[in-house]
Amino acid sequence: MDQIIVEFVLPTVTWGGNNPDTLQLEVAGNWTVEQVKAQVWLKAVTSNLSPEFYQRFCPDHCILLYQKKGNVCEIYDKHQVFQTLDCIRYWRALKKDVGRIQLVPRPQPSDESQQYQRYLNYLIGYDVTDVSNVHDDELEFTRRKLLTPRRIELCDRDPKLYSMDPWVTRKPLPEHLLSKVSNSSILLVIHMSAASQTIKVSIDDTPAKVLASFFTKTANKRVLLGIPDNVCEGDFVLRVCGREEYLYGEKPLQNFNWIRQCLKNGEEIHLVLETPPDPDLDLVQKEDWAQVDDCTGVAGTHEQLTIDEKDHERVSPSPCGTVTGKASIFHGQQLLAQERTTSKTFNEEVLWNCWLEFNIKIKDLPKGARLNLQVVCGKQAQTPNSKGSSYPDNTSGGGSHDGKTKSRLLYYVNLLLIDHRSLLRQGEFILHMWKMPEKSEESSSSINADKLTSATNPDKESSMAIAILLDKYCYPVVLPKSRDVGRDVGSVGEESEGGERGQREMPNHLKKQFEAIVATDPLHPLSPEDKELLWHFRHECMRDPRAYPKLLGSVKWGKQEDVLATHRLLERSSAWDTSGLDVGLAMQLLDCHYSDAQVRSMAVRKLETLEDDDVLRYLLQLVQAVKFEPYHDSALVRFLLKRALRSKRIGHFLFWFLRSEIAQSMHYQQRYAVLLEAYLRGCGEIMLQDFRKQVEMTEALQKVTREIKAVSADKYDVTAQVVFQLRQKLETLQLSGLPESFRVPYDPGLRAGGLLIEQCKVMASKKKPLWLQFKRADPTTLSKDPIGIIFKDGDDLRQDMLILQILLIMESIWETESLDLCLLPYGCISTGNRIGMIEIVKDATTIANIQQSVVGSTGAFKDEILYQWLRDKCVSEDKFQQAVERFLYSCGGYCVATYVLGIGDRHNDNIMITESGNLFHIDFGHILGNYKSFMGISKEWVPFVLTPDFLYVMGTSGKKSSPHFQKFQDVCVKAYLALRHHTNLLIILFSMMLMTGMPQLTSKEDIEYIREALTVGRCEDDAQRHLLDQIEICREKGWMVQINWFVHLVLGIKQGVEKRST
Repeated sequence: MDQIIVEFVLPTVTWGGNNPDTLQLEVAGNWTVEQVKAQVWLKAVTSNLSPEFYQRFCPDHCILLYQKKGNVCEIYDKHQVFQTLDCIRYWRALKKDVGRIQLVPRPQPSDESQQYQRYLNYLIGYDVTDVSNVHDDELEFTRRKLLTPRRIELCDRDPKLYSMDPWVTRKPLPEHLLSKVSNSSILLVIHMSAASQTIKVSIDDTPAKVLASFFTKTANKRVLLGIPDNVCEGDFVLRVCGREEYLYGEKPLQNFNWIRQCLKNGEEIHLVLETPPDPDLDLVQKEDWAQVDDCTGVAGTHEQLTIDEKDHERVSPSPCGTVTGKASIFHGQQLLAQERTTSKTFNEEVLWNCWLEFNIKIKDLPKGARLNLQVVCGKQAQTPNSKGSSYPDNTSGGGSHDGKTKSRLLYYVNLLLIDHRSLLRQGEFILHMWKMPEKSEESSSSINADKLTSATNPDKESSMAIAILLDKYCYPVVLPKSRDVGRDVGSVGEESEGGERGQREMPNHLKKQFEAIVATDPLHPLSPEDKELLWHFRHECMRDPRAYPKLLGSVKWGKQEDVLATHRLLERSSAWDTSGLDVGLAMQLLDCHYSDAQVRSMAVRKLETLEDDDVLRYLLQLVQAVKFEPYHDSALVRFLLKRALRSKRIGHFLFWFLRSEIAQSMHYQQRYAVLLEAYLRGCGEIMLQDFRKQVEMTEALQKVTREIKAVSADKYDVTAQVVFQLRQKLETLQLSGLPESFRVPYDPGLRAGGLLIEQCKVMASKKKPLWLQFKRADPTTLSKDPIGIIFKDGDDLRQDMLILQILLIMESIWETESLDLCLLPYGCISTGNRIGMIEIVKDATTIANIQQSVVGSTGAFKDEILYQWLRDKCVSEDKFQQAVERFLYSCGGYCVATYVLGIGDRHNDNIMITESGNLFHIDFGHILGNYKSFMGISKEWVPFVLTPDFLYVMGTSGKKSSPHFQKFQDVCVKAYLALRHHTNLLIILFSMMLMTGMPQLTSKEDIEYIREALTVGRCEDDAQRHLLDQIEICREKGWMVQINWFVHLVLGIKQGVEKRST
């Protein structure tokens, strides 16, 4: 074993001396850091160095530090083997014979840092320093390790770019927007003080060029515009009037999202000339912690053990007649081994007291393997343990059937068999289990993802506990690293990269079969023969990135040789890194089926090339994908941290997505809290202040909503007295220190000011949402409209957010095909436990309101009402024709989107229209709530909402056609076929959405709905015919929808439902 000579600088000074004590020690490479500290302490004691110190304190009183490239690094992990430390590599690179490590007393946090930590905990909504519910130090370990990527990002961050955070895209300007630009030129109105100047610029000009043009054009008007003589264009920046959104940087104007939005909506572009914000406002508080290097937690190689894994279980009471303990080992969704106990009668305590031997060797346990423990109620079919079937296809980890006998899962908990350091778990564990929620419970919406958590139930007082005993050994057992063992495996003949096996040419008769397998969609199940073929010709698979998910799904993750062979293939293949970016492919490798760190890191590496605009587009899904990581620290977590620290806009949404999960998901709150803390420690002071104001505003409004609910509980109607009370409470709040202004959580470019109390009201709905109107806080705003926000308490808005996010992704798909379907994905954000904010869309109302306002509930049967309402809102024939055009495009967009996503429960109170003809859907919280009624959609209902009154606006009725209706059909077909070109991406996003945010959807049929909706496997002509058939079904059965709408109006009137707008 290697001996390493190290000079240790001690925390003591010999009496009469000036320099600290030092001693030299020959350190054995296989000692742990803890053992090294003990040896140093022992030598100090035997050398009689400052006995009053070394005899009084223990080695843990001190930490170890070393210098690397001017930085002080801490040797943090006491279990780490010395020869794997980063400082050893560093000294060897410098050809140092003797290393130098300093021992210093463990620093105690200052009052200031403790206060700062409390502030961060308040913003996070969780105490990240609380370790009462952890069975190892992974939480603290991850907090320390995330310091390194944070520091690197802060070091590389451009202060000016970060402070202004321009919102840009690299995508070419779509044709439908290009057609609105005359000769590549646009007009900008630039405001300065009370004056303004309109200038004509090219869409290819950069903001710097625009400023130069402005200063040239206004050279003689400086006094009039209030521009001093001693400044030039370099002293100014351009900001959007009324918004905290800057045009800055090297990108041309056409790449700025705000410019594109103005072109799309046909609005003038108003900018304000002002001095740039001070980057010092983004100051980051200095860290107390020393940096830990990325080698922290790297394991050394110990002896591989090849005995069978065992564990012993003891279970606390269970509320049913007989219970069985089921223990399974999973990697991702792949079942590696499974055993069960005998059934026991329920008593005060259920004691099985038996060893369960799994048919898997310790050396074959992959990192990320989780021991899934379940307590199941009901009689079980007693089948002998099957030792030969280590790889059954199992995709749930908690099924409700076993053999032929029904059983019910009551409690579950997971334990990672290999910890975050790659050490095998040993000894006794008492794990507090999670209760399986009833279907009616709110927590059931994310049960699919919750069942994967390795966290234990923090509610120790009332939760059930299971005691297990894992085999103990007299030394740590470490998972071998791929590179360490790869050579050995290759040498014994399994396969080497240059060998014949696995490299042979694929026969022609198999090439077609291979191509057919690769072409299937992500939900297509692979047969054992398919998996065998893919694995046998794995080198062929590595040449085609499309085959990676299929190949990696065919790996037997419970066989060390196969895992090592897979890792070597991934390391040596360049096809993945050189291929173009396919977001769907990368996202697929981040779903719940893939737990291997190397596979997930490879997917993240591909996502590194995403521009900020696309990171925002997929951010909600990426945050959800963090649930599928086995450990807190991962490539995905680091990717999200890095991109948030680079862009304030990404950081803003990451804050709310994480905070919402922390408040609502006990299963993952620790993991999300660690990531959020890492972000908050690097986002800068001004962002922290903004988050504080938003959190304070949310808390204050929640308090008011609950008070209002208490005085008008269970009533649908809202009395004048209740509205009066609301306004009184809001006035008191406003006078007692409500933030003067705050960023709107769903739109961080917008800053809201004081409440317009006389315009606020309580909405007539069971949950009593508040209808709030705020002043615009930005003095440069040109809009006279207030900022309208619905504040909800009692509804989980995460489901709505997921649907709206997928609508945005659909919109971007259509944009690439130059289709503008006028979707209106309104602002909606969950800000805590069943609380959130929804944007009030200006000049919009529900179809129900329009129908009811004319003739009451029978308005549902009057085809012409919507047409007449739209005509009344348009001041000219030209405006009306534009509104009809906008109506048919938006109606087409929502018909296709709601059909593909299976959005049900559509009625006239959750479909809205703006005065300019833009139709849009709201309230997606209960989609697919009942599987049977949903899948019976073609028999009992309609594929999407296309009612006679909608058709009347398009100039048609009955079986007749019209030019507008013909155009509507063409729009629908184009939109549908465009989505089919991105089938895999939509299937992955849909599957992830069902895993993480939709109620009780577990069967394959639920997830496969989208395949049927997108007519996967059929040609384009068939797909077109299919969609046109769906449109015909809607025309034929439109009267059924009208009956339903009539019933809804009648019920609404009875309950006193107020006119709703969101």
